[in-house]
Amino acid sequence: MSSSSVLTDVDGPIARVRLNRPDKLNGVDFGILEGLLDSASDLAKNRDLRVVLLSGEGDSFCAGLDFPSVMKQPRKVATGFIPNPLRGANLFQQSLWAWRKLPVPVIAITRGHVFGAGIQLALAADFRFTTPDAKWSVLEAKWGLVPDMSGTVPLVEQVPLDLAKRLTMTGEIFSGEQAAAWGLASGSDVDPDKLALELAGQLIERSPDSVSGSKRLLNEAARRSVRAQFALERRLQFHMLRSENAKIARIAGTKGETPRFGPRTLR
Repeated sequence: MSSSSVLTDVDGPIARVRLNRPDKLNGVDFGILEGLLDSASDLAKNRDLRVVLLSGEGDSFCAGLDFPSVMKQPRKVATGFIPNPLRGANLFQQSLWAWRKLPVPVIAITRGHVFGAGIQLALAADFRFTTPDAKWSVLEAKWGLVPDMSGTVPLVEQVPLDLAKRLTMTGEIFSGEQAAAWGLASGSDVDPDKLALELAGQLIERSPDSVSGSKRLLNEAARRSVRAQFALERRLQFHMLRSENAKIARIAGTKGETPRFGPRTLR
């Protein structure tokens, strides 16, 4: 499941996924892009998985795209830009968007640099915890570019449109503490791992089907019509009402006991 550039370790209900180019501040190259995509694909098949913790080895989460490395392979860049007709996304987009689509919660733990591709990867997670002194930036503006790795979708969901435009157009660098104040980060602490594990513990206490269904419902709400969203609510709730995990939750709740859930049944 692990590649040399992306390490993936599963311990019971929790997976830890770590970018592994610490000497390059976890700058994104093709190895990381492909490793992220492969890791997400493998984890999606694990019905016992409940939470993913996404971080970077060393002192930084991710300092953005490693241009010198990536541009050494111009043909691969050109190929990578071609969207998959089934996914509607190219390699650069899908490698990050796959974490948004993963049927379990993803918690990003950030420190050091959260630049460019790094902030887009963090935004693909469901929750983001950061050190107060981490440096965040939609850095593409510095290079005369736009963010093109799926990050614009969650960015405008997280913050007001004028702030999203300001950060994207200026590429200004701001702290993890400011990211939390703006709502880009879910919380800020000198020990973001502690915050992530506390939330992971809460998520694991709930039905894996309910958590997965809630993630899908809320992620898709902004892009669906009201009619389509109501239909999705009905379909998911019908599945929940017939699921063994909902039965386990009801019985445990009635008896005041801690539920022991089975594997996730939602894909």
